[in-house]
Amino acid sequence: MMTEQAGPRQLVDDVVRAEQVGFDFSVTSDHYFPWLDSQGHAPYAWSVLGAAAQATSSIPLTTYVTCPTVRYHPAVVAQKAATLQLLSEGRFRLGLGSGENLNEHVVGQGWPSADVRHEMLEEAIEIIRALFGGGYVNHHGTHYDVDSAKLWDLPDQPPPIGVAVSGPQSCRLAGRLADILIATEPKPELLADFEANGGGGKPRIGQIPVCYDPDRDTAIARAHDQFRWFGSGWKVNSELPGPASFTGATQFVRPEDVAASIPCGDDVGEFTELIRPFADAGFTDVALVQIGGDHQRPFLDWAEKQLLPALREL
Repeated sequence: MMTEQAGPRQLVDDVVRAEQVGFDFSVTSDHYFPWLDSQGHAPYAWSVLGAAAQATSSIPLTTYVTCPTVRYHPAVVAQKAATLQLLSEGRFRLGLGSGENLNEHVVGQGWPSADVRHEMLEEAIEIIRALFGGGYVNHHGTHYDVDSAKLWDLPDQPPPIGVAVSGPQSCRLAGRLADILIATEPKPELLADFEANGGGGKPRIGQIPVCYDPDRDTAIARAHDQFRWFGSGWKVNSELPGPASFTGATQFVRPEDVAASIPCGDDVGEFTELIRPFADAGFTDVALVQIGGDHQRPFLDWAEKQLLPALREL
């Protein structure tokens, strides 16, 4: 449920169809801006998730990921997550990350360095877990204050917390504090660092964009138009302030560069081969992001008949 490329009603319709065709879980981005103007959307993820919780009955829902440090205070994130866990009857997973300037700059508080962002994320998780534990919480830390907060509607089982990782520092943090690892690259060293710091036996979710279309050239053009930013790496993607910046930073990315890392077209073999590295690295789950808001339904229909059976066999 990529909020950058579809409006709220369509996102809910898409996850309903994803549940029908047999996807095992869903993830939802939490953006204030799209990466590129060509994507064209950015509805409020938490409203979409509330509607999705009522429109579906079995598919898990996941923020992928929410930044609980600048745009949102962690005490508010805890309240939202607890409410969504109740609405979904236990199907929600709270994915968290240190965020991107693209979305967090809107509240005018500046964009901290990566080290500070990790400090803020660690403190935010501490606050969220304390509120999930019940009772009143008071916290006066380096980055946040909480004054006598309490979650009055608290699920019996709080949502598991996932943490997005991109390198050793975030892996150490996730290993200590998260129930789930989230990553966008199939790097075995990320899992090794996670496990070495307490992540052994915990779920590990990867992500890969895909671009289904019966015409491969059309799929490549769409992937280049909307997703050429994906290969820039997190050190770049977390710092740029707006879609115009991503347009400028990716102006020399060629369609063939995109096609080398994003499966495009309708060849199931190409899709499975580019998804396989996540399985080989030890990921337990992989989120597939179909590129193009107007192309979700044909992708889901194709996935039901061809892609999902092939991936399960793999």
